[in-house]
Amino acid sequence: MSPLHSVGCPCCGGLLQGAFTRRQFLAATAALAAAPAFGQTQTVPSIAYESIANPVRLPVDMYFGECSGVAVNSHGHIFVLSRGNSTGPAYGAAAAQLLEFSADGRFVREIGHNLYAWSFAHTVKIDRQDNIWVTDKGSDMIIKFTPDGRVAMVFGRKQEAADEETGPLKHPNPPLPAEPGRFRQVTDVAWDTAGNTYISDGYINSRVAKVDKDGNWLKSWGDRGTGPGQFHTPHSIAVDAQDRIYVADRSNRRIQVFDTDGKFLKQFTIDVPVPAGARPAIGNVPDEATIAAGTLAPGSPWAICISPGPDQVLYSSDAYPGRIYKLSLDGELLGVLGESGKQLKQFGWIHEMACPAKNVLFVAELLNWRVQKLVLHA
Repeated sequence: MSPLHSVGCPCCGGLLQGAFTRRQFLAATAALAAAPAFGQTQTVPSIAYESIANPVRLPVDMYFGECSGVAVNSHGHIFVLSRGNSTGPAYGAAAAQLLEFSADGRFVREIGHNLYAWSFAHTVKIDRQDNIWVTDKGSDMIIKFTPDGRVAMVFGRKQEAADEETGPLKHPNPPLPAEPGRFRQVTDVAWDTAGNTYISDGYINSRVAKVDKDGNWLKSWGDRGTGPGQFHTPHSIAVDAQDRIYVADRSNRRIQVFDTDGKFLKQFTIDVPVPAGARPAIGNVPDEATIAAGTLAPGSPWAICISPGPDQVLYSSDAYPGRIYKLSLDGELLGVLGESGKQLKQFGWIHEMACPAKNVLFVAELLNWRVQKLVLHA
């Protein structure tokens, strides 16, 4: 039995916002009845790999902060989104800087210096035309840059500095209703073959938004919950060659899969035994209550990416015990690599991954303030 289950779970979650029909509910119920029990585990093969030292090289007197994002364009250039360039207060400082490096790691440029949207960096992605997209959790905005580094489109709107009530967003439970075109602590973007953009939104809103290639709002689906098509911190998003949408539903400890209209297709959970003596990257070993909350649970997806075709694979990373999982798109767990730590081949909270080839990964780490390039042994 595969440790990664394909499951629909209609038993625990409320009404969805227009995306989950009775037919889908019955299909998910049937999938749940046929699925293995949650939490069953199986030993999986370890993948041998190398970490290439210093894949990017910063200029003198320039430093990374927490590396929240990494992406690679068609020329092999590496883009790193860092919570750096900040000398402000410990709380509320703007912390976002986008840097580009050549394929051999040489520093090329900073993009968007002093950009109005920069607040708290989250992810960076490159589309098929080499446009550069950044999600900023602090400003609730998504910025599309041209390959030349000019702003092409903006999505969302940050709070006005002049407003009396401007401050950190509240986290009511349940969240306030989401609005078309506005985001609350947005997390990631991905695209289908038609050029539509899918936006995972986010820490407060619990949905996926869809806009067309011209930036026009089309729809959104999902709300806070545990049922199929519901989310609790949709943290990362990817699209495969068949235009299936994969959403890392982090606090629910699963990856959900949808079609381009938001129809729920299936979900994955990753259940691999934690090695004896495994250490967290920071803090205490998660207790039962912490694991139940989802974010630090083993297998909980922080970042996902899908390699180029035709034989695509899915990679997913967790924070504890700090591993990367290699999966087929039909749910087979192919292997596992890594552990928490500060040395090469160890990880401190991987926040985003780029997989420009089936066995090549770039990983951005929050706690270690770095990017690693991994080469997996086939």
